[in-house]
Amino acid sequence: MNKTETIFIGTDHAGFKLKEILIPFLFGLGYDVVDKGAEVLDSEDDYPDYVALVAKEVSNNPGSSKGIILGGSGQGEAIAANRFFGVRAAVYYGGPTEILRLSREHNDANVLSLGAKFLKEDEAKTAVEMWLSIPFSEDERHKRRIKKIEEKSEE
Repeated sequence: MNKTETIFIGTDHAGFKLKEILIPFLFGLGYDVVDKGAEVLDSEDDYPDYVALVAKEVSNNPGSSKGIILGGSGQGEAIAANRFFGVRAAVYYGGPTEILRLSREHNDANVLSLGAKFLKEDEAKTAVEMWLSIPFSEDERHKRRIKKIEEKSEE
């Protein structure tokens, strides 16, 4: 990833503490980071409110931004993000990091959804740094598949 791209990050209460750790980590890696909330820890807030803010930014700026969203499992957050045209959110909550590589190389994932309840701080940092460093492969078969996803979402 080009470090001049903007990283939009957002979460509800479930990922709040990890988001607060990842923001300075991302700045330290040289990324421009925009925090889309939550701004305070509130156990009654809802992830779709913050995920939508990140997904809208990525949808509106697909070539110049990426998103990181956090939640308990990352699953609902990815489902919400993937409702936005052009957003391709991949979930990671631990385990083999190969999924991170494949999500970028094959799917050109532009949002990473992290399951905060399943990741330790160091695992999350490693996953984020790795995911952001992997380029899309540009293979024709992968471009074709992404184009089909976009076409099907317009039907």
